Amino acid sequence: MIPIWLLIIIGIAVGALTGITGSSGVLIVVPALSYLGLSFQDAIGSSLLVDVITTLSVIFVYFMHGNVDLKISLILGLGAVIGAQVGSAIAFAVPDRALESVFVVFTAYMAYVSFKRSRNPKLNIKRLNLRTASYVIAPMLAFLIGIVTGTLGASGGIMFIAVMMLLFSIDVKRMIGTATLAMLFSAISGAAAYAISGRSDIIASVIIGLTALVSGYYFAKLANKMRPSYIYIFLGSVFVVTSISELFKVI
Repeated sequence: MIPIWLLIIIGIAVGALTGITGSSGVLIVVPALSYLGLSFQDAIGSSLLVDVITTLSVIFVYFMHGNVDLKISLILGLGAVIGAQVGSAIAFAVPDRALESVFVVFTAYMAYVSFKRSRNPKLNIKRLNLRTASYVIAPMLAFLIGIVTGTLGASGGIMFIAVMMLLFSIDVKRMIGTATLAMLFSAISGAAAYAISGRSDIIASVIIGLTALVSGYYFAKLANKMRPSYIYIFLGSVFVVTSISELFKVI
């Protein structure tokens, strides 16, 4: 059994990551739990359950600051819920080592994107002026994000932000709040699929999640006062550490 104090430390770190960046706790939970003895699939299932618990306080803070767009969250969440079921089916059929290799590539690329964003929070992406068509394209892209959710345990916070940057005109803090709510929907879908298959550690997830629920609340309040560039630097640093640690496991 994993020591409770270790799970609490993981939970504090997850709360910081989700509260400040709106991204999934997968970057911390999956490497940590896999190092502590869980299979990669079980770590993914546990991470998704942690996300379900953690996001609640983060969403509350962003909502109280007026930084959640309910309409966009629901649109993105709908597509992701369906995609997460497809992704979980893929994950159950793929060996651990293959999933870990994909995870390394994914985190390395997102580190690059995050540091690029720190220099220009708008990422130099020209928003597509699609008007009402944006609300049709968004759930399609969210479906693909849902597949990543079910496969790698990443509930899609940062990817939802990328979609919003491309299709909608809202500021970064509102994007983070909106992405976190959409992430809740995808996490519920993925966590349910893994839990039904018995591929998650419920006790570890609850301890990490409840700890992160508390720490995430305070870190989310801090994030609403931070400059966007600092948020992206923090996120990029987490991606780098995660990618390197997983790379050593694969090698």
